[in-house]
Amino acid sequence: MTRQEFRELIEKKIVLLDGATGSNLQKSGMPVGVCPEKWILENPQALIELQKAYIAAGTDILYAPTFTSNRIKLKEYGLEADIASINKELVGLSKEAASCCDGRVYIAGDLTMTGEQLYPLGNLTFEELVDVYKEQISCCVEAGVDLFVVETMMSLQECRAAVLAVKECCDLPVMVSLTFNEDMRTLYGTDPETAAVVMEAMGADAVGVNCSNGPEKLCEVVKRMADYAGIPLLGKPNAGLPRLVNGMTQYDMEAEAFGEAAAELVEAGASIVGGCCGTTPEHIACLATQVKTKKPVLPRKKNKRVLTNECSVLDIDIDGSFLVIGERINPTGKKALQEELRQGKLDMVLSMAEEQMAAGAAILDVNMGMNGIDEKEMMEKCIYALTSHGSVPLSIDSSYPEVIEAALRLYPGRALINSISMETEKIKKLLPMAKKYGAMFILLPLSEKGLPKSVEEKKQMIHAIMDKALEIGLTKEDIVVDGLVNTVGANKQASFEAIDTIRYCKEELSLATVCGLSNISFGLPKRQFVNAAFFSFARLSGLTMAIANPSQALFMNTVLAADLLLNKPGAADYYIEGVVDMEASNKIAESVEQKEAAKTEGIAVQGVSCEQAYQDVLKGRREKIIEDVKFLLEQKLTASEIVDSVLIPAINETGRLFDKQIYFLPQLIGSAETMKTAIDYLEPFLAAGASTEKKATIIMATVEGDIHDIGKNLVVLMLKNYGYRVIDLGKDVPAERIIEAAKKEDADVIGLSALMTTTMMQMEKVVELAKKEHIRAQIIIGGAVTTQEFSEEIHADGYSRDAKDAVELVKRLLHHE
Repeated sequence: MTRQEFRELIEKKIVLLDGATGSNLQKSGMPVGVCPEKWILENPQALIELQKAYIAAGTDILYAPTFTSNRIKLKEYGLEADIASINKELVGLSKEAASCCDGRVYIAGDLTMTGEQLYPLGNLTFEELVDVYKEQISCCVEAGVDLFVVETMMSLQECRAAVLAVKECCDLPVMVSLTFNEDMRTLYGTDPETAAVVMEAMGADAVGVNCSNGPEKLCEVVKRMADYAGIPLLGKPNAGLPRLVNGMTQYDMEAEAFGEAAAELVEAGASIVGGCCGTTPEHIACLATQVKTKKPVLPRKKNKRVLTNECSVLDIDIDGSFLVIGERINPTGKKALQEELRQGKLDMVLSMAEEQMAAGAAILDVNMGMNGIDEKEMMEKCIYALTSHGSVPLSIDSSYPEVIEAALRLYPGRALINSISMETEKIKKLLPMAKKYGAMFILLPLSEKGLPKSVEEKKQMIHAIMDKALEIGLTKEDIVVDGLVNTVGANKQASFEAIDTIRYCKEELSLATVCGLSNISFGLPKRQFVNAAFFSFARLSGLTMAIANPSQALFMNTVLAADLLLNKPGAADYYIEGVVDMEASNKIAESVEQKEAAKTEGIAVQGVSCEQAYQDVLKGRREKIIEDVKFLLEQKLTASEIVDSVLIPAINETGRLFDKQIYFLPQLIGSAETMKTAIDYLEPFLAAGASTEKKATIIMATVEGDIHDIGKNLVVLMLKNYGYRVIDLGKDVPAERIIEAAKKEDADVIGLSALMTTTMMQMEKVVELAKKEHIRAQIIIGGAVTTQEFSEEIHADGYSRDAKDAVELVKRLLHHE
């Protein structure tokens, strides 16, 4: 199946997917806890009959049962060496099922998360993950799949890895669907708009949502994606909510009701629909009946300019608010920063990022170009650090295409390339790179011959680069033109030439524009006044953004005032909220180098500043925490004072930011890991002065049959940070082993996790066995598929929605609050 054929299929009709596989196979006898792939191959007829029923119900695209047939998942069953034969045979079974309909049904190779966390949260590198997916994809291609689906994804970065792997292995279409929580974000904090933008930019052929909830809740996700996506949208909801009926998990939405509700996904913007957990061939048949008269929702390009980080979008509107690209993360002329980079440190980089974001930077330019370091390695390290701590998109700035590619490959969002010129080597390498990784780029009208000699020559270069970009499938919305500002000290017409270029790009070509603002004043005294005056002229002429230092009060105030006078949306509020007292600002302003030279004041214990260690935990600076804890010990603070007065307040503040959706899972894990590093270092000191008070013991486990442990691992980490004795039994743990451990350790609490509806009933088994064995421990549950209602139904003692909530729940249960 070609990508064009996929598009034509969408244009003809509403495309129907299949329904649930795992829950239906369990009804056919598949036990909990077995390797699904192995069981299917041993019982092929169960799958073939199920998929034939889906085809009879109207399914157009059938998912091959290769969902967890990657090397990492298969290794858990000792089957990694059989990956090729397993994938080929599983695809073969789906092809056998489809052979009854004379080629009307397409077979999708099914990919999902590996269960391993990516570096820096885990040990799996991005390239290793791409290779894992490539290995499985190659097997599926050889087996003859027609397209790929990447489904039930919680991490945008893992979606990127899977899509890259497909694109680097074959030309088959690829659909991507993620799961979203009640707060309309994935487990890692990505919202629907960001997912749609990044997946489309990366070259996915459809994007959407599966699992998560029933049809009604998924409609909102689809609607939000539809505001940004120019590719087909996909909706594959559950059959409502899971309920316990006679000890079995059942879903509360009957087939007819599901069909009616799921059909609303089409009205919301989806042109590809099917079913997930709890759905049967009857559900798909009812859905087929509901959508057969509906016309497909033909996707159209939204003509939006959008950058993203991992969690949110930044709209770039040539008629909207002005945007500042922070220029500070660049070692040129910064000796202190250069020295830190040579030592492999990024403290000043992170401080510069925080300072610029606080001052109003909407984008951060990142340049690691200097002598004495491996620029590519340092750029990669910088991308990891900034994406873990920053909340704005990045502009990747380097003279070397290989450095830019390394950054784009790792960046978990949609970045801006700074920049692409007419220089042969750069345009040849960087334009395809922008297309492959879905980046926007700054068009720099410059060639090997140097600066254009006139405005007309500059315009010719703009058209030449733009035409080459359009030829390879990029759009005008992917381009931001650099007005190429020269210094007025050397060229009296510099401001006129730059402004003419800016006006031409906006009014004649509808292109966004940018400039290095301070270039205009190079070599002049009191440069800020020249910069401010030039900015006002440029903004009136249509300048969209500028690369500048947002810490300069005069410039930022001028930006706010200019947008106010130009009546830009929200400008009055932004001006009132954002304008600063320049005199006061100048008095308190100091360089980042000066700030880093001394310990900052803030949180203190017995007169000793503890701000650095506090910020280490809050910002997840694991590589720095031991150094700062040592400093506090040298100042005669006790280990318990450091834990109680510095580390615990910091992790509490992290939890507060997580609750307010300022922080997301990566930041929460980063802070928890940093605190663990500090506590591990302090443990000998704590033991020396420890009281004889017994710490509460908590048994933690992911239940039998479930091999997901991201959430459970974070709960373990957080509980340990709060001083509890935690025994982690791991994942896929039988009820008998959990109860045995609770007896042996005389546990106070048992914590259970499940991420799949097919395994959540194992929690009830643990509860029942605990009562039978008279276990005194209180049992708490959590995981994406669980709810407070489910907790009450199985008679657990409590439910937590996330790691922070789990800590609070344990406190309440143990102290009877």
